[in-house]
Amino acid sequence: MTAVDLETRPAGVPDGTAAADLLGTSLSQLRDVVERATPVDVERVLHTRRRTLADFAVLLSPVAADRVEALARAAQATTIRRFGRTVRLFAPLYLSNECVSTCTYCGFSAGNKIARRTLAPEEVLDEARALRARGFRHVLLVSGEHARIVSKDYLVDCVRLLAPEIPSISVEVQVWDAETYRRLVDAGCEGLIVYQETYDRDTYRAVHVKGKKRNYDWRLAALDRGAEAGMRRLGLGALLGLHRDWRLEGLAMATHARALMRRWWRCEVSVSLPRLRPAAGGFEPAVPVDDRELVQLLCALRLFLPDLALSLSTREPPALRDALLKLGVTQMSAGSHTEPGGYAEASDAEPQFEVSDTRSPSEVAATLKAAGYDPVWLDTIGPRRSRL
Repeated sequence: MTAVDLETRPAGVPDGTAAADLLGTSLSQLRDVVERATPVDVERVLHTRRRTLADFAVLLSPVAADRVEALARAAQATTIRRFGRTVRLFAPLYLSNECVSTCTYCGFSAGNKIARRTLAPEEVLDEARALRARGFRHVLLVSGEHARIVSKDYLVDCVRLLAPEIPSISVEVQVWDAETYRRLVDAGCEGLIVYQETYDRDTYRAVHVKGKKRNYDWRLAALDRGAEAGMRRLGLGALLGLHRDWRLEGLAMATHARALMRRWWRCEVSVSLPRLRPAAGGFEPAVPVDDRELVQLLCALRLFLPDLALSLSTREPPALRDALLKLGVTQMSAGSHTEPGGYAEASDAEPQFEVSDTRSPSEVAATLKAAGYDPVWLDTIGPRRSRL
């Protein structure tokens, strides 16, 4: 297996961006730190107040895995200190499962024989109103990649229609240019989520077989374009299980998140850690990420970037979500449907992946309260912090 090589920046990624900062970092050297770390190094980093990328690499090391309980205690204390006992709740609203890209791991992939559907803007409004009735004020609009059916104008129309009733709207859709993001911001969108899926170029090329999503660098720089256009919330992540080395993916995610927080310091930056779930197409991860590894990665991210928002989806089962809540999670989806429709009325469209936590939003909120946390249905942008 070859190491991720992001040290040579392609011409397609402009200077003065977080993507360029990431591409200028030697992840292979940081991966060596992971392997060389000793128990003494772990103890030192646990008692360090301001941690470096090398310290983060130590926290991802195999020897640090033996201290996961200590990492968890430190992560919990850090989260309470920076965010209090609060968790922001949001819901994904799928607009369409039409897609022209072929991605081997995705239920929406163009080659999959599934029931397709695209919501009309009026149906999107009905879905949003159903979510609002359940308490949600943060809604994430999601779609497959089909630039004709899920066009720029369609997305702008959906955002403009929802904005008077939904205070916080984010999008997780095909990546666009800065001008399109500016149109979405003007219509009432404040957040942009772009998962790189995997930061390893060879793996990225292998799993993205056809379509515009094959352009690694264009996707990597999308969050910079969104921030330039005025997006106030920036979310990133990797689909854990696509690449064999979750530690290498963790190093890339942390480097990317820190670069975004430094360059776009007025924005809230979040990281999500989704693991592959069953979906149409039958893709199976070669090396699944287990629960203990997920805990180690989440705790390490919290200790490295105390102000980073950490998001957890309904991909994970209820018991694990409840446990991870106390270790650093600051935002969660609840009552999710991953097919177009499903909130206002039942839908026969195919979902993107199977949901593990099927509890209702009110049940999730009740669980949060029972654990001593406040479910937040509407918040302002993140904790106050100085530039890193």
